[in-house]
Amino acid sequence: MRELSDFERGVVVGLLVGEGSFGGDGKQPQVTLRMHVRHEALFRWLVERFPESRLYGPYHHGGRSYFQWMARGSMLVRDLLPVIEAELTDTLDGHAAERFRGMCTRYAGFIAREQRRLRELEHG
Repeated sequence: MRELSDFERGVVVGLLVGEGSFGGDGKQPQVTLRMHVRHEALFRWLVERFPESRLYGPYHHGGRSYFQWMARGSMLVRDLLPVIEAELTDTLDGHAAERFRGMCTRYAGFIAREQRRLRELEHG
């Protein structure tokens, strides 16, 4: 993944603060963004910047039409967590920061193992 510009970092964090979900599947953390299909270009923009993320949809359910973007596993730990950690503070949005910290706490073991594994790969 290439380095994000300050603008790109701001867009990513703004989207996740306003519309994102910080959770997991019980085994690994995941960040999810679900929005109306009219935002397809924005979802494609995210996938260009985070190529290992996944875009699902469009879904048509309950009168809604939406896409769902997900980041999890190695990609989440390596590429997205550092962006969120650097930018999301209580001063910016206490509620979103608390949700993010909760995810990191619930999945601390997975995150630590993945960070260790990624360091080992990086250093041979």
